[in-house]
Amino acid sequence: MVEQGTVRRMSAQLPLGRDAASVRQRVEALEKILERAFVIPGTKQPIGLDALAGLIPVAGDIVAAGLGLYLIWEARNLGMPKWQLARMVGHVGFDTLIGAVPVAGDLFDFLYRSNTKNLKIIRKYLDKHHPHTMVIDQ
Repeated sequence: MVEQGTVRRMSAQLPLGRDAASVRQRVEALEKILERAFVIPGTKQPIGLDALAGLIPVAGDIVAAGLGLYLIWEARNLGMPKWQLARMVGHVGFDTLIGAVPVAGDLFDFLYRSNTKNLKIIRKYLDKHHPHTMVIDQ
C-alpha cells in the first residue's frame, strides 16, 4: 500500500500547468517510466513499463498504447503540427501492432522504443518554438 505522504511527494514533483515547461517535464518523466525505468540485472539494458506491460497479452499492449497516446495528447495541446502528430501516432501504432504478436512482439518491445522517438520529436519542437524550456543534460 502506498502511503499518502509518498503520493504527495510524487505529485509535487511534476507540474500540472499547461505551459510548455510543465508539459516538457511531464512527457520526459512519462518517457522515462515507459522506456527506461529499470535496468535488467547483470546487464546495462534499460527497460520500462512499455516492455513489461507488453508481457501481459492484449491488456498490456492496450495500456502501453494508451500511455503512448497520452504523450501525443500533450504534444497536441502544445500546438504541434498535424504531420508531426501523425508521425508520432505511427510510432505508437507500429509498436502496438508488432508488440501484439506473441513472443516475437515481446522481444520487439524491448528493442523498439516508440516513446523515446516521440519524445525526440516533442523536444525538437519545444527547442525551436519554446527555447526557454530547454534543459542542459548533465
